[in-house]
Amino acid sequence: MFRRREAVPFAFVAEADHFRSNVTPPPRERLNASQIVGRTLIGLTVVAGLVGSLIFGMPSLQSGDSATRQQQSEASDKR
Repeated sequence: MFRRREAVPFAFVAEADHFRSNVTPPPRERLNASQIVGRTLIGLTVVAGLVGSLIFGMPSLQSGDSATRQQQSEASDKR
């Protein structure tokens, strides 16, 4: 698409891409062992839930002979 270049009313906005900060962010904290184990267990729980739902949902996704097989109740046996 075609973009129009319009004048920017503020000079600092126009030169924002040239700005470099000399302030470095603080270093990230290292995770301790219990945090790593906790995040791993949460991830495994989510994956196990997805796999379990897929396994239990597979029979309902199959389109086998369910249309030709008709279920009959005991009330229709005419005893």
